[in-house]
Amino acid sequence: MAQAQMTSDYEQARARLLRKRKFRGDVVAYLVINAFLVGLWAVSGAGSFWPGWVLAIWGVLLLLDGWDAYFRHDVTEDDIQREMHRTR
Repeated sequence: MAQAQMTSDYEQARARLLRKRKFRGDVVAYLVINAFLVGLWAVSGAGSFWPGWVLAIWGVLLLLDGWDAYFRHDVTEDDIQREMHRTR
């Protein structure tokens, strides 16, 4: 059982690290692509700020992804036991 628990812990830690790495890549893509869109808007006459829609919608989705990567934690055995005792 100890080996199975170590494997499970290892897999969970690896999955968390992969989520964080993906999030950092997504932030870089957000910055580069949106900088390009703002530059395109500025060069094309700077009328109505249409890149704001992309910035806002993508930004909200990026925040949700960041929450998932850095603040959401996997359910542990302790969490399950605590919930079971709470409902009795």
